[in-house]
Amino acid sequence: MKRRIGRPSLGERAFDAFNYTLLTVITICTVYPLVYVLFASLSDPTLYMQHSGILWRPLKFSFHAYKLVFENPMIVKGYVNTFIILAGGLVLNIILTAFGAYVLSRKGLRYRKQLMLFIVFTMFFNGGLIPLYFTVKGLGLTNSLWSLMIPQAISAFNLIIMRTAFEAVPDSLEESAKIDGANEFVILFRIMIPLCMPVMAVMLLYYGVSHWNSWFNAMIYLQDRSLYPLQLVLRELLLLNDASSMATGASGGEVAIIGETLKHATIIVATVPILLVYPFLQKYFVKGALIGAIKG
Repeated sequence: MKRRIGRPSLGERAFDAFNYTLLTVITICTVYPLVYVLFASLSDPTLYMQHSGILWRPLKFSFHAYKLVFENPMIVKGYVNTFIILAGGLVLNIILTAFGAYVLSRKGLRYRKQLMLFIVFTMFFNGGLIPLYFTVKGLGLTNSLWSLMIPQAISAFNLIIMRTAFEAVPDSLEESAKIDGANEFVILFRIMIPLCMPVMAVMLLYYGVSHWNSWFNAMIYLQDRSLYPLQLVLRELLLLNDASSMATGASGGEVAIIGETLKHATIIVATVPILLVYPFLQKYFVKGALIGAIKG
């Protein structure tokens, strides 16, 4: 007996059911840790310490942990430093990466292949942490926010993606612009970059997430605690459990209890801002990554 056209077979339905089940399990395993942290941060500290097992809702809804977080001058200063690093770093990242990608996309560039091989080589091999530290120190960048921006000004991976996107732009557009008297800067800023805006959006996302989550370089280069970015402040809170600076006037036992919900509140405070960026750049993400990865 022939199967009706358009009606899925038993095997297809079983395969779809398996896929939906698997994806549902993966989604729950991915989302629940964040939901748990959110519920824990909104819970009463004493009830949370007494609770064990799965947390399905906040235990006696409370914003006490968030109040303590935003009253902490280290958190506020960490936010300010992170936004400074983010703004300054993104300007350097996009400008220098665009300049480098445009030069490497020119077919008439001498030793173009050799330069690309050298750049790819740096993706797999580097001088190591100690030479990098002495280089940064020799430039006088240590204990300043510039040490978190200039050494990370260009990513070789992002440079290759943007160069590939520039190469996909038809040569006829560049030739027409040159006939009209356009120079290289006009071609870059008025033709290449506008046509590659999806790639630019992806670069902003890649570089932005990298700056936002960076803490290791800050730990190495910064000695002044007032310059610490948010993630390094968060790391100190998680590792040292130093809640006494936030819970002023609390006894030692209360500090230990409040410290647990403070950890979760700080994680939410540090995570939510960068999560809010994704919906605005989501429409560019797949298109930009594909344009930059495949030569058209």
